[in-house]
Amino acid sequence: MSMSAGWYLRRLSRMGPREVGGRVGDTVRRRRWRSARPDCPRVTGARFTALLPAGTVDAIPPDAAKRLVADADRLMAGHAEFFGVDRDDLADPDWWYDPKTGRRAPWGYAFDVPYRDEEAVGDVKQIWELSRHQYLTVLAAAYAITGDERYAERVDGHLRSWWAANAPLRGVHWTSGIELGIRLLSWVWVRRLLDGWPGAAGLFEDNPVALRQIWHHQRWLAAFPSRGSSANNHVIAEAAGQLAAACAFGWFPTSARWRDDALRSLERHLRSNTFGSGLNRELASEYHGLVLELGLAALAEADAADVPVPATVRLVLLRMTDALAAVVDDRLRPPRQGDSDDGHGLVVDGAGTDRWGSLLATGDAVFGRLPWWPAVTGTDVRTPLLAALVRPYAKDGTGRAVARPASRPAHFADAGMTILRGPEGIWCRCDAGPHGFLSIAAHAHADALSVEVRHDGVDVLADPGTFCYHGQPEWRQYFRSTLGHNTLRLDGVDQSVSGGPFLWTRHARSRVLVAGTAGASGGGTVSWSAEHDGYRPSVHRRRVELTAASRELRVVDEVRGPRRAVQLAFHLGPAIAAELEGNRAVLTWTRDGEDRSAALDLPGQLSWRAHRGESNPPLGWYSAGFGRKEPATTLVGTGFSDGAEPFATVLRFHG
Repeated sequence: MSMSAGWYLRRLSRMGPREVGGRVGDTVRRRRWRSARPDCPRVTGARFTALLPAGTVDAIPPDAAKRLVADADRLMAGHAEFFGVDRDDLADPDWWYDPKTGRRAPWGYAFDVPYRDEEAVGDVKQIWELSRHQYLTVLAAAYAITGDERYAERVDGHLRSWWAANAPLRGVHWTSGIELGIRLLSWVWVRRLLDGWPGAAGLFEDNPVALRQIWHHQRWLAAFPSRGSSANNHVIAEAAGQLAAACAFGWFPTSARWRDDALRSLERHLRSNTFGSGLNRELASEYHGLVLELGLAALAEADAADVPVPATVRLVLLRMTDALAAVVDDRLRPPRQGDSDDGHGLVVDGAGTDRWGSLLATGDAVFGRLPWWPAVTGTDVRTPLLAALVRPYAKDGTGRAVARPASRPAHFADAGMTILRGPEGIWCRCDAGPHGFLSIAAHAHADALSVEVRHDGVDVLADPGTFCYHGQPEWRQYFRSTLGHNTLRLDGVDQSVSGGPFLWTRHARSRVLVAGTAGASGGGTVSWSAEHDGYRPSVHRRRVELTAASRELRVVDEVRGPRRAVQLAFHLGPAIAAELEGNRAVLTWTRDGEDRSAALDLPGQLSWRAHRGESNPPLGWYSAGFGRKEPATTLVGTGFSDGAEPFATVLRFHG
């Protein structure tokens, strides 16, 4: 997907003068770097000292170690799966090849590569993902656990291959700062986990090629940080990778400056990217997880190097962890809100490890769990590794104990998120937050006043997900559209106006009217109400009531203003079978071998139709992860609003 002149003008309109000036400076610098490429300064006597404490690997739970080694063995056989595409070429990978489209990214000066253009490059996410080298951290961890040198030798061969094929500032892997930052973090952990292997020093600190790559990665990140309207999760990854490398590979004359600058950036942007409640300001749950992972990994490197860390860094990470514990359902699944690209900060676990349980386990080890936190029953590799490096924390930097929620929060006023909970694992997310973060709201969806409902962890009224970023504009548009969420659309247009795949030029404004979050779990009724102005002059107002005694969820929509064409959508999860007759749908599914059911009574003023797996235009899909989609039932009611009679929907769970 190449960007048109109109897109550049729309993008420019969302920048402030300071950002424009910074980007002009970046452009000048890129032109200068085309011909002026200084080499890495000479390094002598480098040693790697950021080691794991003795006994750390022995603390890894056996079942977590078993999952990791099984994944490592699949990688050794050349097999992996990235974004729904199976690969069997990883014994000797082509670093520029996209297996999804069969294309290879072009060679040339990095900033000339049109990485957004799938016709020229292929699916850049497929190309970039392998070169984050997070599969190499898995192989290195397998070596640390087993002592089997086959894993270390494979890592050695792949790193040398990558370094040879990707000279500094040449090709697609030098175009995006988030990729460089995450790659540096992976290299730090590869070196740490390979420390017992005799070839580790020869691969890193005694290897001029490795030193040159590490230096150029950090020089790049220091020169081209994400700016202004783009200073979202990308800048966190850049700062975390820079900090990790400058602490663990602090072998260069500029290492101390890079470290200090990265720490300042990390502290500032962790604060700016996080609400006071602890939720991530992008209002995209997967990016909450990514930022938390990156922040914890960066903190581990600073603590391992005895670098003082501002108290605000630990405080933000603590609040993020408590917020995550507050919003997950009974199966430890967070909301499916906003964009998701399955990005991870540090990967040292095998398939089947619960990401969210792992983060909460790490939070328990580092910050201490609160009595209301949900129980974490699974195990992971990452927690004992990070906990061995991060200093335990319970103070705010002044010696005072940190104030933490005494009971499980349900309403996050700054983020506009409310969680309603009922018996038998009934969980409902109500959304009335800001449209997104910063002026472009890059990872937002047009989902104001949407609801997401689960029963014992099963998606009943589902958020369909994300599926893709580049290359398939019709699918990108669908999954972030108003029709692609459980909310109401007027006159066939979105509540907020898209200016491109990561750009919104007009943002709907929402406000919560009622957030009475106590009562349902004890047998009473809990209610939530909000409205948004995305369809001016009309106002869409929604009320949600969850009654525990009857296991009933009522959703009432009002359109205040002139007569408008209405579409009201409810997306069912992929496990839900639906029989629609008139304005009633009978829903059935199975959970842990037990049959479950519910009745969905839909507004009678609208004409209802079930859609499933339609492609022209897209409708009736669920994306469980980036690059993957499957048919699911979507119920759409059409008609008109008269400004008087509300649209009432009732979901009743059967006993």
